Amino acid sequence: MQPILNIQNLYKSYGATEILKDINVAIEPGDFLVLVGPSGCGKSTLLNCIAGLEPISGGTVEIGGRDMTHVSPKDRDIAMVFQSYALYPTMTVAKNITFGMKVRGVDAATQEAKLTEVARQLQIEPLLKRRPAQLSGGQRQRVAMGRALVRDPKLFLFDEPLSNLDAKLRVEMRMEIKRLHQNLGASMVYVTHDQIEAMTLATKIVVMKGGVVQQIGSPAEIYNRPANLFVADFMGSPAMNLIPARARRDGAGTRIEITRDGAAPVILNDTHAGVLPEDVILGLRPEDIAEAGFRAGQDVQQAQCLVDMVEPAGADTYVVSNLGGKQVTARLHAETGAQPGEMLDLAFDLGKVSYFAPDTGERLN
Repeated sequence: MQPILNIQNLYKSYGATEILKDINVAIEPGDFLVLVGPSGCGKSTLLNCIAGLEPISGGTVEIGGRDMTHVSPKDRDIAMVFQSYALYPTMTVAKNITFGMKVRGVDAATQEAKLTEVARQLQIEPLLKRRPAQLSGGQRQRVAMGRALVRDPKLFLFDEPLSNLDAKLRVEMRMEIKRLHQNLGASMVYVTHDQIEAMTLATKIVVMKGGVVQQIGSPAEIYNRPANLFVADFMGSPAMNLIPARARRDGAGTRIEITRDGAAPVILNDTHAGVLPEDVILGLRPEDIAEAGFRAGQDVQQAQCLVDMVEPAGADTYVVSNLGGKQVTARLHAETGAQPGEMLDLAFDLGKVSYFAPDTGERLN
């Protein structure tokens, strides 16, 4: 199958400053690609390069099998939804949605049919006669999405469309966008700094930092097998525990030793670790550290740990201990009896462990 979007060796510079460095990404028709990373990582610039709003300094951008590198934005068969909504304040909702079609010379009957269909999809039929000033933030965002949907483009581009909304509305709109993607089977590229948004929406995620792609993969791959320390720390809430440790071959397995203040080190025996350097960073998600007795399996190792802090969070309770000089978070069941200052038997699931090199940050297993 031919990629709907194919970016090859893309560079973007402003003068001597390189913003994007050798970006290579391709998606299939119907994919939902999310570009995620901290502020200033280049994700919005990359989206603007795909849209043609920013000229690129090197490489190519293909959309639907056509080289669009030097094609103007209006001829790229794309539709964009911005963070700012970019609605015309003097026009009604209906006219905002149909304006692009009118400019392109689409006949009135087609405009009306498209408007009716999109208004029903987005549940904005009662709003069609209002102006943007009479709408809430969520309603404006729906109108901006409606204007993109009537285009029926090859590619939808979203630039942080939910960041102006409050937390509850953001969750609702996220579900709306996910439902739209499922119903339309459309190809979408979506920029966000919110890694929860990335995990819930994407079929494929690109994690960026400093204009460089750190990892490309499905949400499960990114979450379970982060390529380096940056991805491990950035993706997931709470973040992956990253614990300095020492590794030594011990018979058929590997002995992992984690220091503790004023107590004997925690010793874990990993039978799958393979060859590791002496100094490693051990990565485990909070949900892979449980209270003893609640996690079973041949890869589960137990150790007594001193509880520093207990944080109830509704369905879960987070327990924090100090291991290897780091605050380590375990995600326990809500009814745990853990108390600060007490020792607690914790079960570490080494079947889920990631190892990283302390110097380069790269994944080792």
